[in-house]
Amino acid sequence: MMAKFFQKPGVEMSDRIPPGQYEAKGFPVLTYGSTPEVSIENWQLRVWGLAKEATFTWSDIMTMPQNNFTADFHCVTRWSKLDVQWTGVKVTDFMQHIEVNPKAKYIMEHCYGGYTTNISLEDFWREENFFAHTLFGEPLPPEHGGPLRLIVPHLYAWKSAKWINGLEFLNQEELGFWERNGYHRRGEPWAEERYSGM
Repeated sequence: MMAKFFQKPGVEMSDRIPPGQYEAKGFPVLTYGSTPEVSIENWQLRVWGLAKEATFTWSDIMTMPQNNFTADFHCVTRWSKLDVQWTGVKVTDFMQHIEVNPKAKYIMEHCYGGYTTNISLEDFWREENFFAHTLFGEPLPPEHGGPLRLIVPHLYAWKSAKWINGLEFLNQEELGFWERNGYHRRGEPWAEERYSGM
């Protein structure tokens, strides 16, 4: 049954699929708890903590430069989806609209529904990271994190927060939901940083 949805990668894919991962033939949906339904009219992204407080509406996000991205997506539950096509806003472009205190070293990502996950500022503020609102040419569906989610391709997917609505800038690391429940603080797929202590 597993072979219907996942396949073990061949040697030729060793530079694309991290150790211990299987290639997903579809795009699985894994969510803890219920899926929030947030309209673009009501959606907001708030910035606070060690950054000048600001609130961005959907219109604010859509007036920023829009880009198409193709990125591999690695889930800690051992599947990888290759060449996922997204549209959205680069983190580096978004960061031009906020003022961050030099003391900030970490971020807590906050989401509709109460989910949180931590990320270092160094891992967040990278050219390849982006906020996505479109998946394979269609508006990002709620089950995949719509209307907007963060995508951090170089870390496991739980760091790519669905339904994002807040960025809290911090001077020290605080743990998010899964990190408090045994997941690794950083989550780098090629090092198999799945769980704490690994």
